Amino acid sequence: MRALENNLQSCTVLQRIGIGILPVDIIKDNSVIRIIMTQGKIEISPQITDENRHNILCALNLADPDLDERCPIQIVSTGHSKVMVGIKSREILNSLVPDFTQLVNISRKVGSNGFFVFTLDSDDNDILTHGRMFAPAIGITEDPVTGNGHGPLGVYLVHHNILKTSEGSVTFNGRQGEAIKRPGVVTVTVAVEDGKPFKVQVGGHAVVAFKTEIEI
Repeated sequence: MRALENNLQSCTVLQRIGIGILPVDIIKDNSVIRIIMTQGKIEISPQITDENRHNILCALNLADPDLDERCPIQIVSTGHSKVMVGIKSREILNSLVPDFTQLVNISRKVGSNGFFVFTLDSDDNDILTHGRMFAPAIGITEDPVTGNGHGPLGVYLVHHNILKTSEGSVTFNGRQGEAIKRPGVVTVTVAVEDGKPFKVQVGGHAVVAFKTEIEI
């Protein structure tokens, strides 16, 4: 929004957020503005306990056969932690009806406020993943499109060798928000050093839906 309002050209600005000061790249091509945000420190937690795994599946109304065997349920952080849950199909993804009260309780137990459910089931060559993000512990039943979910997803996919890297980095697109009719695409780039992810960036285009002024 500020890039549009201030007519900024391509540049890098610094943004202070809860986890520190991070760079934001503004890339302008005529009237099209693309934003790329570098995320924070990467942390990959051990796989969750069997008890927490069971509780998460119950809260999401999932069963073991719904899960992608390549994808253990695990917490990943790039500044904000998310519980990664990989499932087999978009049909299952789009039919999810979580128990938000249970998810709030689980968030307290596992120390993560968001549950990013994703699938590698895609019929679009430009889209690697489809996802949904639930964070009722912070008042967000479902976030339509979130970089805070896709950044950890990129780290997770590289960590588990589901996403192969070449020349030190890998980029993919993830789609989100289809189930609630607010779809969007996030582009994720994961930089790798010595076989491990060490930096992740998320980016995309945005549009102004409306403007208003509030008098205080």
